[in-house]
Amino acid sequence: MSEIQASDSYHSIAGPSSGIYKELGSKFLSFAYPVSNEEQVKGIVADLKKEFFDARHHCYAYRLGPSGEQWRANDDGEPSSSAGRPILGQLLSYGLSDVLIVVVRYFGGTKLGIPGLIRAYKGAASDAISNARIVEKINSRTLIVSFDYINMEPVMKVVKNLNPEIVDQTFDIRCSFRLSIRETMYEELCTVLSNVEGAEITENI
Repeated sequence: MSEIQASDSYHSIAGPSSGIYKELGSKFLSFAYPVSNEEQVKGIVADLKKEFFDARHHCYAYRLGPSGEQWRANDDGEPSSSAGRPILGQLLSYGLSDVLIVVVRYFGGTKLGIPGLIRAYKGAASDAISNARIVEKINSRTLIVSFDYINMEPVMKVVKNLNPEIVDQTFDIRCSFRLSIRETMYEELCTVLSNVEGAEITENI
């Protein structure tokens, strides 16, 4: 089996994890979650705000997508860039995407100052990541190929050779496969399938 190229994959976490950081009476509870869209993020943050309703701050950061192209950092009332940015910095440092980290702060009565806050939110986020199982995710694209039943054999030959995942299939006089394949092999799959007589390809978003 050939080695997966770097551009084919990125790292995320397998499931939820938690961590903690304490300083001068303040307690920072951290929670990391695998996420795939902003709706999930909103739901998780809302649930944590309900669960820890007596906490002073619920700061968070997330990255979404194979290259972390979608991201946000939220200070939730802490001084600008003293909470959300340090959390985001840990996601960047560990090279993680499709991950949300929320840090819930209980104020201990002593102000930590900007450097102290940055250290605390960074430490809490790092602890949650350290307790998570990091996994590799494959960056893939999906297409639909439709073809006449009589051309099943050449289509199946392509599938056997390039080994895309058959996500869905329909068999009739006119057949179709929904295929998923890693990013760097997508163009090759399209090209080879387009050479099959009567095959029609459409990208599946």
